[in-house]
Amino acid sequence: QVQLVESGGGLVQPGGSLRLSCAASGFTLDYYAIGWFRQAPGKEREGVSCISSSSRHGSTDYADSVKGRFTISRDNAKNTVYLHMNNLKPEDTAVYYCARRLSYCSGDTNYYDYWGQGTQVTVSS
Repeated sequence: QVQLVESGGGLVQPGGSLRLSCAASGFTLDYYAIGWFRQAPGKEREGVSCISSSSRHGSTDYADSVKGRFTISRDNAKNTVYLHMNNLKPEDTAVYYCARRLSYCSGDTNYYDYWGQGTQVTVSS
């Protein structure tokens, strides 16, 4: 069955780095865009970054709030998508989720059909 499993979250000081992983199984990752979203307490889920399918050349998108600090990448051979997060700020604190969408990216969560359970990222001194 289709599964997405996030890992790599944790507690980090401001200015620190983390690498989140989204391990996919039960489907061919090549054909799907993978989006990273986050949800902080009391806030709506928001898009962070997305990487399109191989047929869409793996194009990437980033929220303005993370541009220049986060990098998304994919390793189809390992069925894994990564989110490299640098210069983390307290406002990056949230549960981070990955989700899949056929082919190309969208900022609308309704277009993603499978989601992982999330991984907590806490940025605090």
